[in-house]
Amino acid sequence: MKQDIATYPVILTEYNDESGHYYVVTSPNIQGMVTDGETIPEALENAKDALATMLANDPERPEVQDPREWTLDKGQQTSWVSVNMTRWLNKYGKTVRRNISIPADLNDWAKKNKINVSKVATEALYDLQEA
Repeated sequence: MKQDIATYPVILTEYNDESGHYYVVTSPNIQGMVTDGETIPEALENAKDALATMLANDPERPEVQDPREWTLDKGQQTSWVSVNMTRWLNKYGKTVRRNISIPADLNDWAKKNKINVSKVATEALYDLQEA
């Protein structure tokens, strides 16, 4: 079976603020894609899930931009993220984007403990569905 691999450039922005030291990942190619991690590898791993979630419902994927043409701010760097959409869709199926609100202290705890909140919410809902 042919695998559908999606690869896009992303921008990693390093932060050192009241929430601690972490990296935020965004992509000018994928409007609204935002995720983070305490380390660059963790942030890029989380970006795979964020990228797949954003692309899962988009029948026409955005054209891949050349990151060499982007203007970066201090503390920013580019990287590439690839995700096997075939495997991801087999595991999670079609997704929809939902915004949820959680208490700030719980959000801080999730960041500190490297927890992907979207993944936890999805798994919790599956558990409730099966109950």
